[in-house]
Amino acid sequence: MKLDIVTGNILDQKTDVIVNSWNRNVIPWWLLLPQGVSGAIKKQGGIKPFQEVAQCGAIPLGEARLTSAGRLPYQAIIHVAGINLLWFATEYSVTNSVINVMKIVNENQFQSVAFPLIGSGSGNRGKAWSLEVMCNAFEKIESQAHVVIVKYGVRKD
Repeated sequence: MKLDIVTGNILDQKTDVIVNSWNRNVIPWWLLLPQGVSGAIKKQGGIKPFQEVAQCGAIPLGEARLTSAGRLPYQAIIHVAGINLLWFATEYSVTNSVINVMKIVNENQFQSVAFPLIGSGSGNRGKAWSLEVMCNAFEKIESQAHVVIVKYGVRKD
């Protein structure tokens, strides 16, 4: 697997699929005010991916679900339940989110995937913590896909 870490916006990545740091899908999406990656997806991609993920029902912590990309130029969006019901990311939730996303990537033969820092926003963890847990998880995974971890921010070239 090829792994790159970049600074930028996940919606600017030239990948087959992107990952949305979602929640357990217990609270209806239309009751939430999506923030971060979810908010950007809703604003640019529309509500279709959220309507589709709602049909999946409650998502066990650390699991992932595949939906269309709405109006976004991706083949799909993979939503992860990366935070618990107390809005907190754990090593378990982030590690299993990464593993379950990569299972979907491999099963669908996607060539590339962009991840946000799972748990660093609404999950109340820092960027360094999220990056470390995610990188540790990737060490246990075999895949031919190109993985991009996107640290949200403005690139300084």
